[in-house]
Amino acid sequence: MRLLGRALNSFELPDEILRRLDCALAHDGSLHSAHHSAGLHRETYRHTWLLPDGSALTLWELVHNTAPGSEPQHEVYVDEEELRAAGSRLALQPDTPDFELPAQVPLSPVPAPRHTYVPDASADHARRLLRRAENADRPGADLAERLSTACGHQITQAFGGPGRAGRARIGFSLYEHAFLLRDGVEVSLWEVEHTATPDGRHMCEVYDSEETARLAMERRAARVSP
Repeated sequence: MRLLGRALNSFELPDEILRRLDCALAHDGSLHSAHHSAGLHRETYRHTWLLPDGSALTLWELVHNTAPGSEPQHEVYVDEEELRAAGSRLALQPDTPDFELPAQVPLSPVPAPRHTYVPDASADHARRLLRRAENADRPGADLAERLSTACGHQITQAFGGPGRAGRARIGFSLYEHAFLLRDGVEVSLWEVEHTATPDGRHMCEVYDSEETARLAMERRAARVSP
């Protein structure tokens, strides 16, 4: 909203772009190029948003002044070709600039997320999952605090069906609860649901890695095997 509000030409953006931006989960901005000379300046920025379907949307911002000491003006473009065409129309002195970055500054690629996230009370989902975990070695307060910034999540079943125990009523299921944090980091909790309890009741355990969760399932199954 801040970017579109300051851009003089934001009304030219396609409606589809605006609809996709409405559900963005995370944002990253990077300086792409800069040219300062005789009181005039031209800077370009790359703005990238992570969307719930796992794709990335990029807009290019041009910032410049029309006279030395004048207020900067902002423009926004959908692709880099439009950005370059707009920048070429600005009358900056080409010789002996006071400050200049190369036209192409290498930018780190935006990592593709492993999951398709749903922005649906994700931080609350993490709290409820940790609250119902009965294992003493469940994730601690530090991870719970990080998950309080979750802005999207996805649940995937990684294992299901009867366990190795001899009794038919004993069963195990493993779920990955993947969370996207506001800083773009992905964190997963691994939930083990089973009935390998003395009275056969349903039990929930939560771990911070798939390996630890599967080892816990193996130990539970071994205890009830004939």
